[in-house]
Amino acid sequence: MTANANANAVVRLTADQLLRSVDELADLLTHTVNEGASVGFLAPLDRAAAVDWWRGRAGVLAEGGLAVWAAYVRDRIVGTVSLAFPDKPNSSHRAEVVKLMVHREGRGRGLGRSLLATAERAAAEAGVTLLNLDTETDSPAESLYRSAGWTRAGVIPDYARTPAGVLRPTTIFYKYVTADEGSEPAASR
Repeated sequence: MTANANANAVVRLTADQLLRSVDELADLLTHTVNEGASVGFLAPLDRAAAVDWWRGRAGVLAEGGLAVWAAYVRDRIVGTVSLAFPDKPNSSHRAEVVKLMVHREGRGRGLGRSLLATAERAAAEAGVTLLNLDTETDSPAESLYRSAGWTRAGVIPDYARTPAGVLRPTTIFYKYVTADEGSEPAASR
């Protein structure tokens, strides 16, 4: 599925749509990593490895352990975000926001914020009440999460390597979400 040629759209992908979009998603991932964003890979990220990684997500998506959205601008994927759902009974109330990426050419359009809000809304509609994520400390993403109402839980030193291989601290964030916009569960008050 693609967006209207003159409009921006955020689309939740099915497993089949993800597989049909794997080349564009791999291009986005390699671009993001090779530009220095810390999303779990080292640079230079080989395109074939990125294609394989995205293909590997299709099964998890089909089984319901993952939800993936793609942001389109003029029929081209320029951003993505995913929700990873735990498979343990005691954690069915939460999910992790993963792989929020926006291509340099798509930045400045509010796509990162739109992708994040889409994932938050979908989580609440699915009955998820608590979201978490991690990001490189002092990265541009931190200001997005803070401005979107996420709470900083703490920092873990030397948690992950940057795409260049340098150990950096990671900031952990969480956010309560509910279907009733604006209210938080009693436990968070």
